[in-house]
Amino acid sequence: MSAYRASDIATFAHQFFGPSFNPPLVDVNVDGGPLTPQCPAGDLCPPDFNGFAGDIEVDADIETQLAIAPAVKNLIVYNAPNDFTGQTSLDEWTAIANANAAASVSSSWAVCENDVTAAYAQAENVVFEQMAMQGQSTFGAEGDTGAFSCIRSDGTTVLNVLDPPSQPWVTSVGGTSFNNFNPGANPNPSYPTGQETVWNFMNLCNSGPGSDGLTGFDWCAGDGATGGGNSEYWGRPFYQFGPGVNNPFTVTANGSTNCQLAKTGTPCREDPDVSADADEFTPYAEFCTGNANPPFSVCGQFSQFQTPPGWFGIGGTSLSSPFWSSIAADRDSFQGFRSGNLNPVLYLLYNLTPNLYFHDITGAGTQETNNGFFPTTKGYDEATGIGVPRMNALITLSF
Repeated sequence: MSAYRASDIATFAHQFFGPSFNPPLVDVNVDGGPLTPQCPAGDLCPPDFNGFAGDIEVDADIETQLAIAPAVKNLIVYNAPNDFTGQTSLDEWTAIANANAAASVSSSWAVCENDVTAAYAQAENVVFEQMAMQGQSTFGAEGDTGAFSCIRSDGTTVLNVLDPPSQPWVTSVGGTSFNNFNPGANPNPSYPTGQETVWNFMNLCNSGPGSDGLTGFDWCAGDGATGGGNSEYWGRPFYQFGPGVNNPFTVTANGSTNCQLAKTGTPCREDPDVSADADEFTPYAEFCTGNANPPFSVCGQFSQFQTPPGWFGIGGTSLSSPFWSSIAADRDSFQGFRSGNLNPVLYLLYNLTPNLYFHDITGAGTQETNNGFFPTTKGYDEATGIGVPRMNALITLSF
């Protein structure tokens, strides 16, 4: 949903894979794309929403995919204008589904469920079900403001998760932290040691009084924390079962605030499904110079002042989602077939041999113990899901 500079992606790739590596980028614009928007009738696509306004997100998505799945043959970048109604996003997802060219898909664009209508969520669901039936794996970033996903969009602090990650045909990806490990500018860091935690630095994101003159909600919107919680629209999918899924924070459909599209009394969909590192203090490397003209580029406003210029560390579930998407791409390549919607398999593996495929984030012995509201526990929890990936097993073992 933003223009980006292909030269940025090439610089990143050459740094890590050598000067002869050429990123296999394929650009597909929907509704004219962010540089030449063809806004749907009755909609608005403001200039400051478009152009290079989200370049930091697009570069992060692409570069993370390349880092984990460098042998990808075609890295398709779908782009549509940013708008007010969400129609361009729906058009974009429809284009991805109808083309059926991308086997594994990740998106960092989302909005809190409280800000979308039931009709819109249902329209999306039709598209995501089509993608799942076609064998496409879809991953969504569950958010960076703790259990309060509406803070940045409308300022409310209601418990809420994000759409589309909460969709039942999408794998919702939360965030963790490597705690005391920061690779800095080291291009070949050692594997982190210590205990991986939920992403919520010092539990600063919370619903209490906070610290340093800031409320806990200020910290949620500022330093951030992983999203997670119960869906406002969707009932619990057939695949979501296992230790911890039924927990003291489970809610049931009540016809309004809790999974309103499900039968009354039905347990609600719980997010996230899985997690991976998303802490900006234990960051991923990004190269993004952006574009200073027009002035809406995020990277163009600060990255030239970094050391070295253009390079910086970045966190957020916008990184953990493409991380997981890349694992699915690697698995597809290794196994020779599409994995499709991963959730049914992931929860089955979680119930059969969890320690082989996942590392559980329990909160035991760590300062970080929740995502602002929902605690980390042994087994599934609404802060880190069923855990973080053990990549070798997920990619190479048959299941």
